[in-house]
Amino acid sequence: MLQREAESVKFHQLFTASLHEPKKLAAFRLLSIGKVIQYIFVFIFLYTAVSFLQFVLGDHSIFQSSPELAEIGDTIGLLIYPIAFVLQLVIITSYLFIRVSIFAIIGVLLLKLLRRRGEFRFMWRTAAIAATLPILLTMAFEFIPMMQPYSIWIASVVHLLYVWRAATYYPKQPQ
Repeated sequence: MLQREAESVKFHQLFTASLHEPKKLAAFRLLSIGKVIQYIFVFIFLYTAVSFLQFVLGDHSIFQSSPELAEIGDTIGLLIYPIAFVLQLVIITSYLFIRVSIFAIIGVLLLKLLRRRGEFRFMWRTAAIAATLPILLTMAFEFIPMMQPYSIWIASVVHLLYVWRAATYYPKQPQ
């Protein structure tokens, strides 16, 4: 895929290819970093919206756990909602960027083991796009209480498999 072709990729094309086309997933390493970050931020906002919705719909019982916290909750009032949204946005953004970076490092190690050419910057882009299904799984597991303890492990294994499959399509190292 040429650089110009890679830049004209639409969100839905990235999304569908990230789910079941490891060859294209590897080719997305040629996307600009801006396009990749834009793609990731769609999922960051989606994840934040799901998390915030859970908070609004009754998952904020932390304020009833002690009288001091209940008093703080009453003092803050409705201001708690924008504070919670911004805090969740920052935490989820940090979490996803750290996660993608960790899997990019693992991907670079996989490239070396598979004797493939690639740099961290390319693998970071691949790992970011490969995070699609793991992010969706993590969000889905939020609503299944019995799966929550295992969600990080399941999502990590899925992410690792996607990065590995994409790494197999990176160019081979010259002999």
